[in-house]
Amino acid sequence: MPEIPLATIILAVIVILAVITVAKGVRTVPQGEVWSVERFGAFTRLLQPGLNLIIPYVDGIGRKLNVQEVVLDIPEQSVITKDNASVAVDGIVYYRVMDPAKAAYAVQDLKQALVAMAMTNIRAVIGEMDLDQTLSSRDRINTSLLTILDGATESWGAKVSRVEIRKIEPPENLIRAMNLQMTAERERRASVAKAEGDKQALVLQAEGRRDSALRDAEAREALAQAEANATRMVAEAAAGAGSDALRYFIAQQYVKAFEALAANPSSKLVVVPMESASLAGGITQAMELLRASHAGTAPPAAPPPAPPPPAPPAGGTLPGVSPWTRG
Repeated sequence: MPEIPLATIILAVIVILAVITVAKGVRTVPQGEVWSVERFGAFTRLLQPGLNLIIPYVDGIGRKLNVQEVVLDIPEQSVITKDNASVAVDGIVYYRVMDPAKAAYAVQDLKQALVAMAMTNIRAVIGEMDLDQTLSSRDRINTSLLTILDGATESWGAKVSRVEIRKIEPPENLIRAMNLQMTAERERRASVAKAEGDKQALVLQAEGRRDSALRDAEAREALAQAEANATRMVAEAAAGAGSDALRYFIAQQYVKAFEALAANPSSKLVVVPMESASLAGGITQAMELLRASHAGTAPPAAPPPAPPPPAPPAGGTLPGVSPWTRG
């Protein structure tokens, strides 16, 4: 086997060392990350995404930090409320590294520190509330945790953008008690609503009866007023035209009443309790008065009243009384 020249070996070694040196001096940082450079263990600078050069064998890569927004899960834990109720709570924290140098060297493990701080402050915030406030005040809890965590992580070079409580779950026995309480409360509201409705109905009925009574009273008052006006007009007419006009009015009303009595469908027998001659005379006198009023002359004097009818014989009828029958 031929012997390799020493110069060739030295050249090969130099080439290999050159390749290793270039590899150690060139660093490619991916997008979304920032690397720290340490020189003999001390932090010197940061490498941004892209192609970067460092001094081989002197500088080294220290920490590789993700500068994107990171979602950090807060593990479930049992928390005691102000009224000594135990609830299981977990959540999510959204944070982002704003100062990679502080995030790399101001805290040993940023994620672990955030988790521990979030769990501690969840217990502190919920411990100041009772169970009902805890279940109904998620926004208040999230806001309080965000303020506390954002202020605490500022010195670590991180920015907490959002905190979300994902689950607040009481024990099973407490959930059953709450369901019973909610059912009882709904039944009470239904009973109150029904009572209010019955009360309103009674009030409306009373108001309706009152309005009806007022309207009936107003109608009776108007009718009495109309009758009074009619009576006054008749009295004024009688005073102006004399007793003849009054007799004409009475005869007219008498004839109308008799017609209404005869037209009643429920009556099978109509008895005229007067003499036919008196009825005819009354009608004749009314007609004479009517003609005299139209002619402008005084009507003739009324005939003397007819003598009273003789007493009826036993078992008979009065003379001049005519029974009218209707089918």
